[in-house]
Amino acid sequence: MPLPTTKPLPLSRLKVLDVSQVMAGPFCCMMLGDMGADVIKVEPPGTGDQTRRAMGFTLKGEDSGGFIALNRNKRSVALNLKSEAGRETFYELVRGADVMVENYRPGVAARLKIDYERLRAINPRLVYASISGFGQTGPWAGRPGFDLIAQAMSGVMSVMGYPGMAPVKSSVPVADLGSGLFALYGILSAVIGRDLTGEGQYVDASLFEAALGLSIWETAEYWGTGQVPAPMASANRMSAPYQAVRAADRHFVFGAANQKLWQSLCQVIARQDLLEDPRFLTNLDRLRNREPLIVEVEKSFAARPAQEWVDALLSAGVPAAPILDYAEALASEQAQARGMVMEIDHPVEGPMPSLGFPVKLSATPQQVRYPAPLLGQHTEQVLAEFGLGPAALDALRERGAFEQ
Repeated sequence: MPLPTTKPLPLSRLKVLDVSQVMAGPFCCMMLGDMGADVIKVEPPGTGDQTRRAMGFTLKGEDSGGFIALNRNKRSVALNLKSEAGRETFYELVRGADVMVENYRPGVAARLKIDYERLRAINPRLVYASISGFGQTGPWAGRPGFDLIAQAMSGVMSVMGYPGMAPVKSSVPVADLGSGLFALYGILSAVIGRDLTGEGQYVDASLFEAALGLSIWETAEYWGTGQVPAPMASANRMSAPYQAVRAADRHFVFGAANQKLWQSLCQVIARQDLLEDPRFLTNLDRLRNREPLIVEVEKSFAARPAQEWVDALLSAGVPAAPILDYAEALASEQAQARGMVMEIDHPVEGPMPSLGFPVKLSATPQQVRYPAPLLGQHTEQVLAEFGLGPAALDALRERGAFEQ
């Protein structure tokens, strides 16, 4: 874990209301919290974020490992936003907030009376971010927002797997996580813009657009050739050979992505004949003849174990790597050296492994200030900070602000 800094973290002046659940919104808000923002997670009493109970394995407490992984550096306030008292309390939080993030289906925030226009009237400086399946407009806006659906309808699933096989999705939820990243980009841009205008604005992010926005090579191929991109397994649309191949014992990956690397590869595998083969003279030739090319190189790779080929290729300057599973990747010397596995002390679970910070700041490194909160753990503390004392809290409690 990075050493603490005495300097303020970059976003320490920001107060963020996280009214989101599951993955995209919580991931976005966790990153804001990692950079120092005071993230207040507003959850329904009794149940909380549905991810608290979402995974198929149990821990010591009631909260799931997935919830704990997505909600560090936040404080939890349990508020019933369906009650008038709960909304009144929430409006007090809005008055002092800089950012709000929600991921309801379009129209739900308005029914709850916490939509942008209503909250903007309370706090014109508020940057309000909505993350939904397909955005707030368009004929698909009302459809459910799930990573699987976005991968299917954006084209991402159409290029996954092998030609002719049943559809598969990316196991890493690229639409969910991508939309969280794009929302973060929009939020920070709006916060910086607010310094110029004095006003906040609305940020509209979606899983569909995130998945489509990440499809750089595929859309370039489609517009450039008129051909609909097809699945390519582990191969690359821009160069060949660049994919997973079979050695004597297991698969590994390598990339001969330019002419120099192609020549080096042929030297390592002692295949001068491939350099002279008219099917493989240029990268364009190799792309057009990828399948026979891989057949030829795998004939050579079959002679030795994968790690020996990886070592030989790296020595020759050709990018290559073993294919690690998550246990191997997390235990790797690189993950350890880069602090990508750290321990967080949870109030119920005790010390728990957690993914580290995937970007490093030299002067103000991110810190874990809070583990993932228990449901409603900070309700009274946070509301007191916003000026609601014990008497006001008691009155709000009697009116159903903190109970479903």
